[in-house]
Amino acid sequence: MNVEIDEIKMKKTTEIDEQKWVYDSSVDYKGRVPLRASTGGWKASFLIIAIEFSERLSYFGIATSLIIYLTKVIHQDLKTAAKSVNYWTGVTTLMPLLGGFVADAYLGRFYTVLASTVVYLLGLVLLTMSSVVPSLKPCGNDLCQEPRKVHVVVFFFAIYLISIGTGGHKPSLESFGADQFDDDHPQEKRKKMSFFNWWSFGLCAGVLLGVTLIVYVQDHVSWAVADVILTLVMAASLVIFCVGRRFYRYRKVTESPLTTIIQVLVAAIKKRNLAYPSSPTYLHETQKSETNRRRLCHTKGLKFLDKAAIFDEAIDAKQNPWKLATVTKVEELKLLINMIPIWLTTLPFGICIAQSSTFFIKQGATLNRKITHDFQIPPASMYALGAIGMIATVIIYDKILVPLLRRATGNERGISILLRIGIGMILSVASMIVAALVERKRLNIVQENLFEGSMSMSVFWLAPQFLIVGIGDGFALVGLQEYFYDQVPDTMRSLGIAFYLSVLGAANFLSSLLITIVDHLTEKGGKSWFGKDLNSSRLDYFYYLLATITAVNLFIYVIVARSYSYKNVQSRRTADVANCYDGDDREAMA
Repeated sequence: MNVEIDEIKMKKTTEIDEQKWVYDSSVDYKGRVPLRASTGGWKASFLIIAIEFSERLSYFGIATSLIIYLTKVIHQDLKTAAKSVNYWTGVTTLMPLLGGFVADAYLGRFYTVLASTVVYLLGLVLLTMSSVVPSLKPCGNDLCQEPRKVHVVVFFFAIYLISIGTGGHKPSLESFGADQFDDDHPQEKRKKMSFFNWWSFGLCAGVLLGVTLIVYVQDHVSWAVADVILTLVMAASLVIFCVGRRFYRYRKVTESPLTTIIQVLVAAIKKRNLAYPSSPTYLHETQKSETNRRRLCHTKGLKFLDKAAIFDEAIDAKQNPWKLATVTKVEELKLLINMIPIWLTTLPFGICIAQSSTFFIKQGATLNRKITHDFQIPPASMYALGAIGMIATVIIYDKILVPLLRRATGNERGISILLRIGIGMILSVASMIVAALVERKRLNIVQENLFEGSMSMSVFWLAPQFLIVGIGDGFALVGLQEYFYDQVPDTMRSLGIAFYLSVLGAANFLSSLLITIVDHLTEKGGKSWFGKDLNSSRLDYFYYLLATITAVNLFIYVIVARSYSYKNVQSRRTADVANCYDGDDREAMA
């Protein structure tokens, strides 16, 4: 009887201790076990979201107007300017892979964000100087036809510094924000599910102001004033980020995640001739969880990798990691391999949303954008409708849909991550169909009224396609962020966000490739779908093509998603490999 009472007391003491302290391998700013009440949670994550807001404000304030600046101020021709934008966008979307690796393997997320933000701010300062300092300005007056070479050099150096800063900023900041919540604490785990929604809210708020306020200042005041605003906002956010240092939870960097992957592969190859054990319980695993990763349960797939965890007395006496891997490390590699089909099947969705920042905006430039006699909407500002759609979606989803779906399905997230992504992909098909119908109407108006053309058609005809894209992003993009953060190994979460960003980057390149192929094939057939201007093009056909490709891909995605096995983490409370909790880690694609 006394033994049972002692066990109950010990259990209660442990539960009270875990409520007070955070035992998820994170530390506070002094390297100690974090106190739950004074670190992490919303108070820390809102400070992190603030810097994301300022970064997106700066990025979209520059990106959406870059081609206009290159043509009007630097006087590049349209083709050269388009190439310049593509090169810059390409570097910007590829840099997060390097930034995420540096964060996970060397600097850690906090210091990577800090260093990359300083680089970003330096780029903004140089960009401002190129518009303000007399000797660095494009020319002495507004009528020059060719800018000074020093301005061109400083301008491009500045925007590529911003690109490098984005590379370290984007993958590290979001994963650092999600790190502020303890996966093993029920209340904090629920808050973490909401974090990605509110992260997207802050991101979209920055986009919204970037493509409205900043673009308006660029068009109606001056580029210099807009650059000063962006620089001051980024500087203020850096101060806020540093002020919150004592409230954050940090993850220590202990090893390169890529080294672990290579070690598992090498060990599996070396032991390829060994026989499988009769039970997975005989596979090698450490007695205690490592400081930087949770232990994973064994899965049956990709069985050849399990040989890396077979203990052989003849060669594993010293437990060399290049000859013997733990079950957890083997399972981490399986996670990455299983994510490849999901990554591939989300690319068509990325191609669809790429049209909203290119052809959609070009369509807007041909329509009537006047609000009053003296004011008309800048074409890039139509992008704000997509941001509004996404903001409304994440608020409704988090505050209304998730509680209702949670009660209906019993799933903590309401619906599974992959189902959420799938809904967004369905909406991307709808957006392309709507865009095709609107473009067809625009072309009919052009044919009926050759004198005024599509200027008799309001730009708000584009509102439905922008809004549907935004709503789809509220499902798919937020889902992709959560998926790639949650399903990668614990030691690769910055790289996980980089993988999410690489979907968008690869989709942009694929969009350009698809345009080239379609242009070549249709030109051989008689008339290209992409003429010298929009009125001689057939974008409606191209949108229908994208809708068809995405719809066919959606069936493949459903098959892949239904067979996908979510990360299965072993309970922290036990050392028994067989005791693995399911929770929402056993989600299935409905």
